[in-house]
Amino acid sequence: MENLKPNRRVEEEPDKEINTDDGQRYRPAEEIDMWELPHSLGKLAMFAGDPYLAMQSNNLGLIDRWLIDMEGRVLRELIAEDHTPEEAIFLSAQTQMWIFATYEVMRTWRQRAKDVLKLVKNSGLHLKINALEEELGYQHTGRELRAKQLREVQDNPELAVKIEKDLRRTHISFSQLEALRVSMAKHEVSGRPNMIAIAPGYGRIDDRTGSLKYELSNGRWIMGYISRREISDTIRAIDHDGEPQSSEELEKFDTFMKGPPNIEFKA
Repeated sequence: MENLKPNRRVEEEPDKEINTDDGQRYRPAEEIDMWELPHSLGKLAMFAGDPYLAMQSNNLGLIDRWLIDMEGRVLRELIAEDHTPEEAIFLSAQTQMWIFATYEVMRTWRQRAKDVLKLVKNSGLHLKINALEEELGYQHTGRELRAKQLREVQDNPELAVKIEKDLRRTHISFSQLEALRVSMAKHEVSGRPNMIAIAPGYGRIDDRTGSLKYELSNGRWIMGYISRREISDTIRAIDHDGEPQSSEELEKFDTFMKGPPNIEFKA
């Protein structure tokens, strides 16, 4: 259980708003509604119109809210008893399952969004719609739904612009989530399948929220740290009205995440 101990002991009440030195603000648990997360995801183009994605996002919101309460309990017991609570084992397991599920929902939506933009660019929407609407001899609700979504894009060119912006809005948070998921699930470094992850699944209790925090590393380089709570907060806080980062800014982020080139030090 050594890996679940916090970086430092705190005296703050975990139920109260916490402002940290890095400017990060964590809302009190009682302020967070389970529907905030799926509501934010539902504002992404082509997300809310899919009842199956909506169902999955509702599941994420439900478990996220449950985990927030568990994280708070673990932190309070840790502070009171000065040792890692037994519930931290269960928290660790559920945290990883939530991260895997969140990754898959975001990956599914982003891949679909990218495929739609390719069809728009290659003038292939009409052909794809016809293929999906081809008579199969039975009702296929998934194909019907996908065809309906593509027709909406075909009839409203501005929707493709929103899809592209939404992809940029979620690029950084998804890249961080993907790096964490690859480390946990595949024990590899994201984007470098031949490189073994240093400590996949190794988490420490965040002394501000009780959420498990993980290292984002790329080989020998530590790119930063991220907690499960930070991931869910980021999804809730997607700026759907503001202008997303430019492609150039996102390219700089991707370069940062790759880390510096591996350097061999010779004696």
